[in-house]
Amino acid sequence: MKNKASTAVIVIPTYNEADNIGKMIDYLNTKTFKDIEEKKVNKEDWDMKILVVDGNSPDGTGKVVEEKAKKYSNVFLYTETSKDGIGAAYLKGFKYSMEHLKADFVFEFDGDFQHPPETIPVMLKAMEDGYDYVIGSRKVKGGSNPKGWGFKRVFFSEVGGFVARFIMFFPFKNFFKVTDPTTGLKVTRVCGFVDKLNLDYTHLYTKSFGYKLQLLFETLKLGAKFKEVPLQFHVRNAGESKIEASTAKDIFRVAILIRWYDDFTQKFLKFGTVGFIGFLVNAIFLNLFSKFLNKPWPWMFSAELSIISNFILNNTWTFKSQKISAPSDIAKKFLQFNTSSIGAIIIQTIFGTIAETLFGTDHKTLYLAIIIPFLILPYNWFMYNTFIWRKKKQSK
Repeated sequence: MKNKASTAVIVIPTYNEADNIGKMIDYLNTKTFKDIEEKKVNKEDWDMKILVVDGNSPDGTGKVVEEKAKKYSNVFLYTETSKDGIGAAYLKGFKYSMEHLKADFVFEFDGDFQHPPETIPVMLKAMEDGYDYVIGSRKVKGGSNPKGWGFKRVFFSEVGGFVARFIMFFPFKNFFKVTDPTTGLKVTRVCGFVDKLNLDYTHLYTKSFGYKLQLLFETLKLGAKFKEVPLQFHVRNAGESKIEASTAKDIFRVAILIRWYDDFTQKFLKFGTVGFIGFLVNAIFLNLFSKFLNKPWPWMFSAELSIISNFILNNTWTFKSQKISAPSDIAKKFLQFNTSSIGAIIIQTIFGTIAETLFGTDHKTLYLAIIIPFLILPYNWFMYNTFIWRKKKQSK
């Protein structure tokens, strides 16, 4: 029995692309899709469709698409009633593709031949191999920027891309996996990924090209199995460029917003704040206890008081989504919290005592200011996330 063909929709946003879009639709149907059907690269059956999302172009782009739709049954036009930016156009296209075209996969694709159509079968082959998210990269072997680009454009592409990667992903694994975060050529599996994205375009941080970073970050965060394929980016020959003068600034701003509002960042900032409060509690009582207790007892007792402070604040604020509420659970978790914090007490006591022995007892607060951020906070972050407020795995 022949397997059902997977439906892949090429979503193409347009504005004043009358000179390009007809040629692109013809090329895809007469060349690219023929190659896919004849399985020159692919091994599975694909039902290829084209969805043009037009911003009500005054140059007649929509009329060109309507004429092509009469010739090709796989061509569809979605005309925007408001021009909300290129990112919004893609999200509208994704939603339409799922609801009306029964898409299994959706492409982000330019209609001006800057994205070579020959890359489409290669990307589909990666999806056949089990990937969920494939992007075209100019940075991997076989990829390239256009030869016609000047130094300024190349500089902004290379440096801007690296800075965006650094802000969004460093020091985590995606910093090393994603080489071209500003690329516009992508294909995404619908089930489990596109259908999990927020398709309300009002949540995008920008109407401009920074949307690429946000969709990339959100899709990878869903756990998509990811791959890059070489992209030989071409120079636009006709039509109206969508690149704006403020694009570099927009990308930089969006990268910062993405990282700032990420739940991991927000949780870590709260964790750091709680840690600072714990440091103040620790420092105040360390100096108080040192007036009538001999070492190492001041270090141990002050550490325990900061642990109590940390538990209360982390449970009610930092890890609020996993908050422990039942009295019996609080008692059990606090005992576990204290047990895991024995390591922090040992670290503080050992290194605090060593510092006092080597450098004297007059700089306890300074010793604490070094021990806590460099030794205790990393230890606590690991223990809290791994044991105390560990997220429960959702059953499928």
